[in-house]
Amino acid sequence: MNKDEFEGSVRYATGKVEKTVGDVVDSRNLKVDGVVDQVAGGAQNSYGRVRAIIEDAIDSAPALAGEARDKLKSAGRQVADRAQQGGQSAARTVEDSPLLWAAGAAIIGYGLAWLLHGRRG
Repeated sequence: MNKDEFEGSVRYATGKVEKTVGDVVDSRNLKVDGVVDQVAGGAQNSYGRVRAIIEDAIDSAPALAGEARDKLKSAGRQVADRAQQGGQSAARTVEDSPLLWAAGAAIIGYGLAWLLHGRRG
């Protein structure tokens, strides 16, 4: 609990007592002052809670960044391993049927050239 949370709670409680006393003695000024202190105390307490949450988030940010970095490295290694496996698989497939792959590459090359240069005529 930080200073604002504590002071806000005290001010809220004091305002509650002040309003109750105003109700008992039928004093409009005490009632109004009590309600004002309750609202101000509640706002100050809420501000303190938000501040504490933000401070906790800032304090834990380096640890979270380290954890994210480690997960990213692990994911990068997994992607590299899978890419290597895929490349090896593709190489084996090309070795098994090189003419089919050469024909496919020629067709793709022709299609790209046609798209880039258009028809001449």
